[in-house]
Amino acid sequence: MNNQIPMVDLRAQYLRIKNDIDAAMARVVETTAFIKGPDCTAFEQEFAAFCEARDCVGVANGTDALIYALRAYGVGPGDEVVTVANTFIATGEAILLNGAIPVFVDVDDVTYTLDPTKLAAAITKKTKVIIPVHLYGHPCAMDAINKIACDHGLPVLEDSAQGHAATFNGKKAGSLGHAACFSFYPGKNLGAYGDAGAVVSNDPAFIAKVRQIANHGGGSNKYDNVVLGTNSRLDTLQAAVLRAKLKHLTQWTEERRERALLYARLLDGIPGLVLPKEGPGARSAWHLYTVRTPKRDGLIEELKKHGVATAVHYPRPIHLQPAMGPAGGKVGDLPVSEGLSREVVCLPLYPELPLTEVERIASLVRAFLAA
Repeated sequence: MNNQIPMVDLRAQYLRIKNDIDAAMARVVETTAFIKGPDCTAFEQEFAAFCEARDCVGVANGTDALIYALRAYGVGPGDEVVTVANTFIATGEAILLNGAIPVFVDVDDVTYTLDPTKLAAAITKKTKVIIPVHLYGHPCAMDAINKIACDHGLPVLEDSAQGHAATFNGKKAGSLGHAACFSFYPGKNLGAYGDAGAVVSNDPAFIAKVRQIANHGGGSNKYDNVVLGTNSRLDTLQAAVLRAKLKHLTQWTEERRERALLYARLLDGIPGLVLPKEGPGARSAWHLYTVRTPKRDGLIEELKKHGVATAVHYPRPIHLQPAMGPAGGKVGDLPVSEGLSREVVCLPLYPELPLTEVERIASLVRAFLAA
């Protein structure tokens, strides 16, 4: 079928900034600085500044960022980490891989992020860290979360894998908690050409711990291994690509917003369709445009017939995933998260998506749900 619309079009993005990308990759290849090259240090500095944070350490992927940040907090067996189940498995996975137990809190039914009114009840003497997840590009209600965390003497680690460029009360994701973890998976708002991730913080000692863990526990030289670590470095090619893309991220975010607002205008008032909304103080980065309808499965099939891709984030909340068995979750524990898993669907949204295609998708959605 002609006129196929993907969920994301990385080729269109590449063609748009081809000269920047080609030059960045050629620079690394020509210098052969593939590991810990100058682009790695430069990207860490530039991304920290973008997030309005003091320090950044690049790692191999977003999951590693979570794992090693938790390890830097000293999270281990016997500890609990409070987070949400309306997220990708990596959030809970990182907790279990450190030997701790995830304690899941339900999400707000408007923003689909951690509900602060349910947070305090989940905190126990075993709680070591709180991980709010900036979902679909929408930041969590961080003022309320930080206050509860402060009252209990707990650090807040932002899972900002989908939060690049989001803001809350004017502050960037990455500067809203004690530290934040980012994924640069290719489809993210800021994506590498492979796997990559980072941890950012205003606490240089914390970043130094993460860097040490991710680099074989190294000390002053690579044969001075102080703690048990692993190999999770951001390679230089990915850093160079990310540097090239970072220069465009602010503009891309505004273009995402333009498309999200057009969807909102065109889809407003359709019975049985719930549109995404920004919470008080929040400015979404619009990583995904996620609508909600009980006719979700039929809508997916209808759009597919017309060449429009969709995605479901997420079809099963992670407290019900078999891998999360140690957390003891069961059906009915988190009614909002479980309800979302049955009804949400993401429509195509990326900066290169023509506005005329947004109009066509919206027309197809309206026609199907009105039938």
